[in-house]
Amino acid sequence: MTSMRKNHSGAFKAKIALEAIKGEKTIAQLASDYGVHSNQIGQWKKRLLYELPGIFSDRRKKTEKEAEELTSELYRQIGQLKVELDWMKKKSELFR
Repeated sequence: MTSMRKNHSGAFKAKIALEAIKGEKTIAQLASDYGVHSNQIGQWKKRLLYELPGIFSDRRKKTEKEAEELTSELYRQIGQLKVELDWMKKKSELFR
């Protein structure tokens, strides 16, 4: 028999990782309480500690702003190309 993999929500992972960071219980205790392997809790804790500083940095806002600027530039180019294509179609009809 094959067992199904468990998919845990982000909120569940964050809750357990925060408890692991607090250190009130050992990782082994958390693993037995929540039915999750201790290695998994360690990975969630490590990822939380790695990504936590990025929440408060300006780099995240800068990245979002750059993505928005790129999107608007691409939409502008698409519009320009549509106009040029319509113009070419109109000119080609004149020569028929």
